[in-house]
Amino acid sequence: MFDVTSRFPQLPNAPGVGYKPQHFQNIMGDPGHVTWLEVHAENYMGAGGRPLAQLRLLAERFPVSVHGVGLSIGGEGPLDADHLTRLKHLVDWLNPTVFSEHLAWSSHESAFLNDLLPLPYTNDTLSRVADHIDQLQDTVGRQMMLENPSSYLAFAESTWSEPDFLREVAKRTGCGLLLDVNNVFVSATNLNYDPRSYINDYPLELVGEIHLGGHDEDTDDHGAPLLIDSHGKPVVDPVWALLDHTLSLSGPRPILIEWDNDVPEWPELDAEAERASKALEQVAA
Repeated sequence: MFDVTSRFPQLPNAPGVGYKPQHFQNIMGDPGHVTWLEVHAENYMGAGGRPLAQLRLLAERFPVSVHGVGLSIGGEGPLDADHLTRLKHLVDWLNPTVFSEHLAWSSHESAFLNDLLPLPYTNDTLSRVADHIDQLQDTVGRQMMLENPSSYLAFAESTWSEPDFLREVAKRTGCGLLLDVNNVFVSATNLNYDPRSYINDYPLELVGEIHLGGHDEDTDDHGAPLLIDSHGKPVVDPVWALLDHTLSLSGPRPILIEWDNDVPEWPELDAEAERASKALEQVAA
């Protein structure tokens, strides 16, 4: 087991963005307020070509966080051996500063789903997730961070709160945690709880990266608010306020701006990074 008390490699306590190829020239020319980058692992598991060549150049100049979205950490079946092999190859040659995955499941037998689906927080789920994380960390040879999900329903059979579940997973495996503040806001709105109370209960001392992103607003069949974690819009003011509350408790942390759909031109993305930078400056002061 990895020793959770010996902190994993650190990204700078500064803004980063999710890298998109259309921004390559902007980043190489003038990255503005952006000091590190995140890439989705599954986009770089191929054999070569321009995407890998660009990533190699970026990695020479910026710390890189690799974020997995398809390993199905919470799935009932074993982790996919081919996926693990390709992931290890990527991590070996890229040598990212950190690696992370989601607390979710996204596969069943040979079928891979285009969603990150929720889990019941039970002892059985805890054991399965911990076993999968142990296997993943042993395979890639480094500590990972586990991200809290955005939720649209809760399971009646859950016996753990989400913060306590994540704390126990980290205790058993030595993994770190990735706190997605927008996911907290989305889940709290959808499931009708206080997002600040969630943050107050969260093991912030284990957080090595914070995510921010945009969401879509909708209503459910009963007319209640329903938020969708879309990553296709600017971060809204209530999420920025929740970030301020988080940083007041945790101190400065690396902050990532996620924008995966309807990706804007670089100046708009850099403006979001600038706002994250100001939030960090405020808590440091």
